[in-house]
Amino acid sequence: MSLDRRSFLGATALLASPRMLFAQAATERRFIFIVQRGAADGLNTVIPYAEPAYATARGALAIDPASALKLDGTFALHPSLANLRNLYGAGQASFFHAVASPYRDRSHFDGQNVLETGGNAPYQVKDGWMNRLLGVLPRRGKDAIAFSPAIPMALRGPLEVASYAPSALPQANEDLMMRVEQLYAQDRQLHALWSSALEARGMAAGAGGANRQDATALGRMAAGFLSRADGPRIAMIETGGWDTHSGQNARLAAQLRNLDNLLAGLHEGMGAAWDKTVVLVATEFGRTVAANGTGGTDHGTGAVAMLVGGAVHGGRIVSDWPGLGSANLQDGRDLKPTLALDALVTAACAESFALEPDRLSPVLFPHGGRGKPLPRLLRTSA
Repeated sequence: MSLDRRSFLGATALLASPRMLFAQAATERRFIFIVQRGAADGLNTVIPYAEPAYATARGALAIDPASALKLDGTFALHPSLANLRNLYGAGQASFFHAVASPYRDRSHFDGQNVLETGGNAPYQVKDGWMNRLLGVLPRRGKDAIAFSPAIPMALRGPLEVASYAPSALPQANEDLMMRVEQLYAQDRQLHALWSSALEARGMAAGAGGANRQDATALGRMAAGFLSRADGPRIAMIETGGWDTHSGQNARLAAQLRNLDNLLAGLHEGMGAAWDKTVVLVATEFGRTVAANGTGGTDHGTGAVAMLVGGAVHGGRIVSDWPGLGSANLQDGRDLKPTLALDALVTAACAESFALEPDRLSPVLFPHGGRGKPLPRLLRTSA
């Protein structure tokens, strides 16, 4: 069953060590990649409530259709995603079901490496697809900044990425800052790094403070960087805690609530720039169709990805839905992937930055094909 329906949006996750990466490109479009580390359960995020096999396989984990947020006659959103449902209704989100990278095993580390490097196999590629994307964009000023203690794999590579991490420690007084400035003034390398750190510190201060660690505030802070006229245009946000082997119902509800709040913070904080914003949300692989014996689900294959933002041609669910009957499952246990995540990433980046998909694809995914063509993802006027 091919679907291209009114849909849902998506975007981000629990606060387990959230990190943000920013990179500049000569465009007014903002592109944000949110990774859900731990294999997020797509079947209880965008719920195929009309499938009898869903409730049978999930048992006590099945979301009651009466409480789910209906999208159409087949799919509904988890009740924790009320803000996302509103964005879907406004045509600012699309949802991609039964999607996967080329990775087919079930190791988090290997799956995340494939997701972030753009290889066909773990550790086949040594840099990240976002860093390679930067290499084909016009450069203006600083290429990238990471709002994080470390740079995630997707942004590692030959192009430099600075970093900024919020701290709960007291702010240094101005006298100390001036002394450090004088100390570094004669060292070309250290002075450049110090200047970069001060610039990021100033942006964070302008965003309303970096030490409020709740999902909405995190979204607003990210927006504070991205909405500036002189700010970055590319971002990455890491979220963790999606590995729900046990106690899934309560844990996933909290994860999705944080995701919903993070997107709401981005939406609110971006202001007029929201109309130029594209948010891609994806995970390394999905989870099993059937529940396990500990109130959770195990590592699977097919998952859900999302595009959200004012620039998105949304209000659609895009899926070549494979069904959940036992004969239709991957390896007899997983949602079978029918859409290539590589194709979605390529199309979203190409449309965001007016690049030719056939030329961009081998840059982002040097060992793989693009998969089935997708419908237009973004508004032509955005």
